[in-house]
Amino acid sequence: MDRKHTYAQSFAIYGLTQYFQASGRVEALEMAKQLFFYLELHAFDPHNLGYIESCGRDWLGVADMRLGDKEPDCCESMNTLLHIMEAYTNLLRVWENPVLRQRLGEWITLFLDHVIDPQTHHFRLFFDDQWHSLEEVVSYGHDIEGSWLLLEAAEVLDQPDLKARVAPAALAMAQAVYDHGLASDGSVMDEFCASRPPRPEKSWWGQAEGMVGFYNAFQLSGQAHFSAAAFRLWTVIDAQFIDHQHGDWYKLVDMQGKPILTAYKVGPWECPYHHVRACFEMMARLNQSTMGPKINWSPLLIGYRC
Repeated sequence: MDRKHTYAQSFAIYGLTQYFQASGRVEALEMAKQLFFYLELHAFDPHNLGYIESCGRDWLGVADMRLGDKEPDCCESMNTLLHIMEAYTNLLRVWENPVLRQRLGEWITLFLDHVIDPQTHHFRLFFDDQWHSLEEVVSYGHDIEGSWLLLEAAEVLDQPDLKARVAPAALAMAQAVYDHGLASDGSVMDEFCASRPPRPEKSWWGQAEGMVGFYNAFQLSGQAHFSAAAFRLWTVIDAQFIDHQHGDWYKLVDMQGKPILTAYKVGPWECPYHHVRACFEMMARLNQSTMGPKINWSPLLIGYRC
């Protein structure tokens, strides 16, 4: 596919900044900065804000900007914006730049004003260039992932007025997933669309993000049902998703919790990003937490199953 997806550039920025933080190699940070400048020059939409989904190899426009063949061809998508925001949050941790700081504030505000549905507290997913929603689909995994990434971005940006708007929005999103997006065993369902039947499987990444998102909501609110939901997800992950014989996680299980063995463990859309990051996040949060009921998270704290 001879195009440059903005989504992919964001993950390169994220990975390079993580590598810089781990290694101290300045060339990695310089590459992340260069990618930021490329996106500012070629993908940023100064009229409507946001970033266009894709450019060609020469950074010129392309007729079909879709990230995947199951998505609509659109100008803006929640998924791209979410991971641009995540990447810029990580970049701002290690590089103070006024344009970067401005953009991160703009993306948080975009989510609050356009991406989060104020009635349902779910993300809208796809948009035209005037921020009109193009599909009525709910992605529960993205909702719970976005709830904690938005709060993380606001905390790194450290603008009190914006943080005051983000905190209740993040909590409402977590509650909406808790109320509507959980299966009977406590696992996170993939999505909901009124015009088609639910998908007959559950994905690994939604469980990983759900564990962090619910625990983040517990830390934010002190409400014990969020902590219990996070721990219940860990038990589901341990029982259904972790391959205790061969390692790593199964990427899909059926509704009875049995692995779908035809699915890749590692492929174009499957990698250690969601579940390894979730384990690092949870180990850090649990080690720091003095709140709430005492639950035995020790298998996760020592990290032997992540």
